[in-house]
Amino acid sequence: MAMSLEKWALMIAMLSGVPLHQAVNPDLEQAWHNAFQHQSSKYVNSTFEGNQDMSEDDIVDTLLDKLYSRVLAESDAQHEGLDSTMLGKPGSLALPTSGQQAMMSSRLPGVSTQPRFAMQPAAMPGRLSGTVPGTKTEQFCFPAVVQNAAVKAKKGTKIVDGREVPFNIFSKKEPLIAKVIKNDKYPQTITENTGDPNWETVHVTFDHGGKFPYLEGMSLGIISPGPDKKGQTPANIRLYSIASSAVGDDQTSKTVSLCVKRVVEVDGKFTNREVGEDKKDKAGTGYPENKVYRGVCSNYLCDLSIGDEVTITGPVGTEMLLPEDPDAVYIMLATGTGIAPMRSYLRLLFNDKAGQNKDGSNKFKGLAWLFMGVPYAKSLLYDDENKEYLKKFPDQFRYEYAISREDKNAAGQKMYIQTKIAEYAEEVWDLLQYSKTHVYMCGLKGMESGMKEALEPIAKKNGFDDWDALVKTWKKAGRWHVEVY
Repeated sequence: MAMSLEKWALMIAMLSGVPLHQAVNPDLEQAWHNAFQHQSSKYVNSTFEGNQDMSEDDIVDTLLDKLYSRVLAESDAQHEGLDSTMLGKPGSLALPTSGQQAMMSSRLPGVSTQPRFAMQPAAMPGRLSGTVPGTKTEQFCFPAVVQNAAVKAKKGTKIVDGREVPFNIFSKKEPLIAKVIKNDKYPQTITENTGDPNWETVHVTFDHGGKFPYLEGMSLGIISPGPDKKGQTPANIRLYSIASSAVGDDQTSKTVSLCVKRVVEVDGKFTNREVGEDKKDKAGTGYPENKVYRGVCSNYLCDLSIGDEVTITGPVGTEMLLPEDPDAVYIMLATGTGIAPMRSYLRLLFNDKAGQNKDGSNKFKGLAWLFMGVPYAKSLLYDDENKEYLKKFPDQFRYEYAISREDKNAAGQKMYIQTKIAEYAEEVWDLLQYSKTHVYMCGLKGMESGMKEALEPIAKKNGFDDWDALVKTWKKAGRWHVEVY
């Protein structure tokens, strides 16, 4: 505990303007003394005087709130961030510009939009300058600490690219109980029987009562009754990409939907049902004459009925979030149920009122291009929605699908998703040169290598011999988003 308190004392001292040589002291009592007694730290002293027993979290929250108040006091200052301060993933920082402040998305139901933190005005290297009402001061700060400063988000949120997003509101210890409800648009099973054991994919919707805010591209956890592979009851958390937009399929901000494939393996590597033990599932499929493995959580979800209660956690996952840019270009690659986050994006961009201006026009002015890969035409997911967007917004939405077991390209090759992308390699490459183009991949693990196979030749043709290095630059710029399994 002493070491932890010393770290907080050091942080308070440096943020308060205490020179480093005075702040760094192995004597904890002296470190606190330096932090609270330094002449330029009276605003800190006045806050904590008589409260040395405050918890560490309270100390940090109070300090950050006070620093934030001091920034607001300088009303004529431009709120510019430090280039090396990482609030999100490396390279993807979108710091507030003049007159802007980091805040919660306005589309989140019932979540405060009050900013938690704003950066100090730009200052000389090694210094933070600010204004206390009625007094001007220069405050010195150790550069390494500034460069690695992290904004402390309130519980249930996370700072991503300068904005607060909902995050891990519900945990395994404190989950949310949601209820299965009827989806007015889709039946529970949204694929047709192809003859394969794992042919079924379902669209299942939960009523969370407005207690589970999330953004497009996030995931939630399901705790099924179990037992799981390890015999654990209830089973460990299983994560699923959310298939609905932030307002839900019914646009009430009270529901969330998943797209789940029933995992069934017959006479394969794994078994959790011996010969004679497998029974027909809700879709009527059973294999009593075989050794069968059924995915614990996927079969649990596929067999749910309206009114059943479900234990959920989250939301989690910020890798697949959309940027808040109406002019962006989105190249989306999905295989199977990897379509889930893509559907959530497209609902926001082309369907929901949350994505529209007051006159009914779409806020999104860019381009969304979806490449979908499935084994059979009967396995296509949300094809009706995608075709509707294509019809209504032909200049903003493009839709290609690759059906691997039914289609072939001109060379007679099976039509995998990379095969389809290769047909549009020149156009895709040109779009990738645009700084506002983002690539989103979700589905099977081989998708990245498939993208490389399709586009590496044209990259080399244009003078880029190292495809992997090129992808790293896009990742660093926050333009390359991958969620594969």
